[in-house]
Amino acid sequence: MRMMLLTAGSRGDIEPFLALARHAAAQGHEVRLGLPEDVDVPTGVDAVGLDVDFRRVLEAPGRTPWAIGRHLGREVRPGMRRMLAAAVRETVSFAPDVVVHHPLILSAPMAAHALGVPRVLVELAPVATPSAEFPAAGGPTATRDLGRHNRATYAVPRAAARLFDADVARAATHLPGGRRPGGRTASRATLMAVSPELLPRPRDWPARVHLTGSWHDPAPSTPVDAVVAEFVRGGPYLVASFGSMAAGGAQARARTIVTCARAHGLRVLLLTGWGGLVLPDDCRGPDVLTVPAAPFDAVIPGAALAVHHGGAGTAHTVARAGVPAVVVPVTADQPFWGAQLHRRGVAAAPIPVRRLTAAVLAPAIADALTRRERAAAVGRAMRREDGVQAALDVLTAL
Repeated sequence: MRMMLLTAGSRGDIEPFLALARHAAAQGHEVRLGLPEDVDVPTGVDAVGLDVDFRRVLEAPGRTPWAIGRHLGREVRPGMRRMLAAAVRETVSFAPDVVVHHPLILSAPMAAHALGVPRVLVELAPVATPSAEFPAAGGPTATRDLGRHNRATYAVPRAAARLFDADVARAATHLPGGRRPGGRTASRATLMAVSPELLPRPRDWPARVHLTGSWHDPAPSTPVDAVVAEFVRGGPYLVASFGSMAAGGAQARARTIVTCARAHGLRVLLLTGWGGLVLPDDCRGPDVLTVPAAPFDAVIPGAALAVHHGGAGTAHTVARAGVPAVVVPVTADQPFWGAQLHRRGVAAAPIPVRRLTAAVLAPAIADALTRRERAAAVGRAMRREDGVQAALDVLTAL
């Protein structure tokens, strides 16, 4: 098959698609992956840029309405507009047999319809497939069970998507004939790239929704730096990461984490990411190593604990390694995953980022450390999953 994969967002949105692209190509399929321009594409992946730098789109705009509005006008809307057009342009150029896309690629349904090929939606968290058993993963109700009203919460991400209707229509100029199709073909299937160990399948999902397990490469894609490798061999440690979350208070967060880790006899591997953690000078010491990034699959398995923001990719990587966690959600689907990991017994109760203090984090770390046996059991079960093969089986059966 000729498969066009389209994704957007931060590292947690990119790496699952990279894993599927590599696996499908290894099985003999022709695969092209469209993704943001700010991604370092591994050797051997046929990839095209989608004319957007998501680091700029996701950059913290400030808290005032004026700052948020300016960021929307200067970065978010132009970035989305370019990305939606590029996704259509690249899909038409490749002429695939199937289009497989992230929910943010709002122009993918239109492109697939115009080309007369099936499309498959990929969800890394439940945002587009309603269920009465839990609320949509994004939005203000993500951690609250509203019972029979849970299904109504999925209108929030649909409403957010409609904000870009004009940009989708503008992207239609890149279709054959240059006009937006009158209809829209429903997705042939939905691939829920989520582990059933973290989110058991609800009874009301339709049969076309496939809970595949998470998508990941079996081995780290990049080697571990020698300094990092030496540090993780040096005794019990905590890994702290806020990924792409670069909201204010980075120094205060790092100070709180290091202080509480030391109180529990743990060293700290601080992954600064896009700036969400900054180590204060007076917290430095041989028991703390600060690096911008490290292969999670390599540094997490040996950790005693992880403190992270709760993004879908990070949540799955930590849980798959069998490591307990404290989740400090910031935005989007992170509160959902923080609450879900706690329900599944592999993490302490989540701490909203605005409430992160030593007085709150210290007992949460103590709680999480008591969950090591449960986390190890869940990790063993997740490591038996083969999400990319399950996804490929669905695609080849279309």
